[in-house]
Parts: sequence; C-alpha cells; structure tokens
Amino acid sequence: MDSCCVTFKAKAHLAKASRGGLSNGDNAFWGERIRGSLNNSGSCCHSNTREAGMKWFEGTADADAKNKNIENILILSGDHLYRMDYMDFVQNHIDRKADITVSCVPVVKGLFFVTCRASDYGLLKMDNRGRIIQFAEKPKGADLKAMKVDTTRLGLSPQEAMKSPYIASMGVYVFRTDILLNLLRWRYPTSNDFGSEIIPLAVMEHNVEAFLFRDYWEDIGTIKTFYEANMGLTEEFPKFEFYDPKTPIFTSPRFLPPTKIEQCQVVDAIISHGCFLRECSVKHSIVGERSRLDYGVELKDTLMMGADYYQTESEIASLLAEGNIPIGIGRNTKIRNCIIDKNAKIGKDAVIVNKDGVQEADRPDDGFYIRSGITIILEKATIKDGTEKPRRWRQHYILNKKQVVSVLYVD
Repeated sequence: MDSCCVTFKAKAHLAKASRGGLSNGDNAFWGERIRGSLNNSGSCCHSNTREAGMKWFEGTADADAKNKNIENILILSGDHLYRMDYMDFVQNHIDRKADITVSCVPVVKGLFFVTCRASDYGLLKMDNRGRIIQFAEKPKGADLKAMKVDTTRLGLSPQEAMKSPYIASMGVYVFRTDILLNLLRWRYPTSNDFGSEIIPLAVMEHNVEAFLFRDYWEDIGTIKTFYEANMGLTEEFPKFEFYDPKTPIFTSPRFLPPTKIEQCQVVDAIISHGCFLRECSVKHSIVGERSRLDYGVELKDTLMMGADYYQTESEIASLLAEGNIPIGIGRNTKIRNCIIDKNAKIGKDAVIVNKDGVQEADRPDDGFYIRSGITIILEKATIKDGTEKPRRWRQHYILNKKQVVSVLYVD
C-alpha cells in the first residue's frame, strides 16, 4: 500500500506534504497541486527511504518512520477513491484530544451477502462517545459476526443502520506524532502495517477515536473494486463525480490533441484525449489516451487503459503488411467485461468473451488473466487475429461476413 502524509502544527495547520514519487522539486506538477489544496501552506519532501540504509519502505508504518518536528501526522492510503476535506478531519482529532483518529465508513449491505463486503475491510467497534474499543482487520466467520454494531449511534437512520451493520476503517489516520513514534520505535518496532498490526494493538493502550465519513469511498486495491469503480464513472449519475469545480481532481498533463471519432456509436462512455475511433461501438466503457479502435470494433463493459505512445499510419501499415499487430484493437473485434492494460495489441476478428463465467485463470503466455470473472489483457500483450488458433483457448467457429473466424472463449 502506498502512503502519503500531511503534517500539521497545532491549530495553525502548517502543512507539509510528502509522497514517494514527488521527487521533481518545488515546481513538480503534483507538488504544486497538493500545496494548492492545502492553501499553499505545504512543501514536498521524501518519505520513501531511511537515512541509515537507503531502501524502499516495507509497509505503511515503515513509510512514516522518518519524521519532522510536528504535532500530528495524517496518514493516507494511495489505493482509495474518495474526496475529503482533511482540515475537518484533523481539527476533529485535535478538538477531541485523541491520540489516534481513524476515519471510517458504514459498510453498506451488498446485493446478496453483506459478509462478502464487510470481511474485506478492517472493522471497528466504538463506545457511545465515539472511542474505538475493538479493531479487527478483515475478520471472517464468527469473528466477522462479532463485529456487528448499532450504526444508529453514528447518525444513521434505523433503515440505513439495518443495511449497514458494520463500521469499516478507510485506512486514513491522524496520529499524535509522539504516540506514532513511540509505537514505531519502542512498542512495535517490527510492525510494518497500520491496519493489521499497529491500530488493533493501539486501541488497547491509547485514546483511539472514530471519525465518520458520509460520502463516497471505495478501496480500489483489488481488480474487482478497481473495475467496478471505473465502470461506475460511466453512469449518467455516477456515485463519484470528477467534475466538481470546487474540489477538482487533477491528472498529469499530456498535451494530446482531441480525440477523433468517425461515424461511431458511443453510449455511456468516457473517451480520453488523443484517440482514434473509426466506425466502432463503445458502450459502458472507458477508452484511455492514444487508443486506436478500428472499423467494426465493439467494446462493452470494458476499461481500456490506452497507450504510452503513438504509432504512425505508415508504421501501422508496415506492421500489418508483415503480419504483425499494431497497438490498439483491430477490425471487427468484440470485447466484453475486460480490462485492457497499456500498449496491448489485439488483432482483428477476435471475440474476447468469458462466456462460461470463469472466475480465476492464469494465462500469461496467452496474454491474459482472469480475476473475479474479469478478463485482463496484459500490458504489451499480443492477441492474434481471430483466424489464428492461440493455444489453450477453446475455439468455436462462426460464419461472419462470409469468413470463418474463431471466437476466443476463455475456459
């Protein structure tokens, strides 16, 4: 798990931000954006190595072993999707004189089984004042049932509480610096992770408070949640909205031209910059930057990551003439329920469909994996034209436009 930390001095909220990877100096793009979001009161620094041995951190706790002379430290996870005013979070921590504050969300009951969702997170119990009295990281079975709570005490209505009988940690914390250093240096020096090691033990010794977050939050650290969160963005009224002028979310500038769309059908989709779409169909999908979709392509329920560079028309023509496949998706290829990683090369007349609903499969030699029923085309993978017969794929043949083409079903 990545971690960020934003540090505060008392109520003045003098902030410093650090994140592994922000290493381009004061004018780095991300550094400027982070400082802007903290009212220009922050500066960038490193937290990815130790002085006594330049090595990458080994976990979320290890990442914060280096410190400044500050009173409170805010720990953030790098694989979550949400929008929060951290100033409110930290002020709540200060006002309640907490040693540690954990931001938490009610776990909404899933469509079928609430346990399928709740067991994926660190769950907590708290007293009537909001102090955490028990913390369990990803409990199962009887341990999971034991973590049920009455969430009306968080302000939920009885109807909402029925749907949300668990309280989950967001993996976002505020620590008093002296408490954090004591935990890392003396109490639990071998611990590397907050959620599974430090927080459960700290609850027994310190004043650990809960801060309820009532907006959208999703842990996108698994293939399934990452895919579903992205697909959710294509809805007409998505649960999470990037287009908020008051709290914008930035990405790195790439200075690409607008996307060119020629006689295509695009429904409930997000198309990034610099793409070429020619007489194709894109439904409930995301098409990443520099993507190329040729004639007759059908993309549905798919996240296409795009490409890191362009191939010229002459390069594409030369590759095709040599029997090779350029980056992008070739003519008449049909793809469903898929994540296509960057710079993938998918030939013409292929049908990539998990027809039998296989949940897990490892086929790196064939250029794909399956996780939670989602087909993942690997980065730089080559999927041959449909008239080829890739090994270990069950082939079915159909008659399409007077040609025999192979449908690549995964089993």
